[in-house]
Amino acid sequence: MAKNILTYEEIMKGLKAKNYAPIYYLMGEESYYIDQISNYITDNILTDSEKEFNLTVMYGTDITQVADVINAAKRYPMMSEYQVVVVREAQGIKDIENLVYYVQRPLKSTILVLCHKHGTLDRRKKLTAEIAKNGILFESKPIRENMLPSFISTYMRGKGATIDEKATIMMIEFVGSDLSRLIGELEKLIITLPEGQKRVTPELVEKNIGISKDFNNFELKNALINRNVLKANEIIKYFEKNQKANPIQMTLGFLFSFFSNLMLTYYAPQKSQQGITDMLDLRSTWAAKDYITAMNKYSGKKTMEIIGAIRYADAKSKGIENSSQSSFDILRELVYKIMH
Repeated sequence: MAKNILTYEEIMKGLKAKNYAPIYYLMGEESYYIDQISNYITDNILTDSEKEFNLTVMYGTDITQVADVINAAKRYPMMSEYQVVVVREAQGIKDIENLVYYVQRPLKSTILVLCHKHGTLDRRKKLTAEIAKNGILFESKPIRENMLPSFISTYMRGKGATIDEKATIMMIEFVGSDLSRLIGELEKLIITLPEGQKRVTPELVEKNIGISKDFNNFELKNALINRNVLKANEIIKYFEKNQKANPIQMTLGFLFSFFSNLMLTYYAPQKSQQGITDMLDLRSTWAAKDYITAMNKYSGKKTMEIIGAIRYADAKSKGIENSSQSSFDILRELVYKIMH
């Protein structure tokens, strides 16, 4: 790994060891890690009394030129070893490249933190190279879906709690990979745990997050895998009664992803749980069981037909070749095509 281009864990380890860099440029699509690092710096490096004179928070949208940041960074701390300058929304600074003149010779008593969300610096530019040379450059990338169960499990353990595997899947389906939102929902679950209980169950998720443990896309997929027509139609009926929480596009996307992966499993060199897990980069071997069951229920040819039917249902849901069918009529028709 290039010098000073560190992982989140490495950065946090250095901060906790009080090994501070003069510049932290935190950028990327995933805001959670950017917030975690910048919040740790603002909360822990200075004491409460030191913060009064030595903590400066600026916003890129209010900065007319990067010289404002440089002037703040060049000040010396008052009655403290360090001053901390945090620039939020740094992506809003129009002449950010001019920061290179400060980055080449940063003040050692200043800890400058720039938070650049929903994008990155141009790595071909001189500024990027100089930050990596004299400070710390961090890119916060979106977490891969197969890593979410591990992230959730680790987070819950850190809070002294655990979570059932099905409850984990429900949370991933409902929230997705937006870590800030996911953490908020996990915190809600932790707060609402009954006294003496440390394990989050599907029932608790259903009660406190508003996701049905029995009627969701995950259970619809299971009904299709096992060719349970009655259960599949019960789920669609539930979706129809709770339309706002169950848009057809989300369901179609979920099914398309599953059956597309199922098509790939026919070409897996090893059709064992581990072989399919490795090929599809799944969250666990447990998830591979569904594909093994589905391969026994649906041929490769039928799977291709199902993928085509899902595409057609998606087009109809957007009004193409459809003038009267509701979203849930389209879904019922799709379920019929999948099972017959």
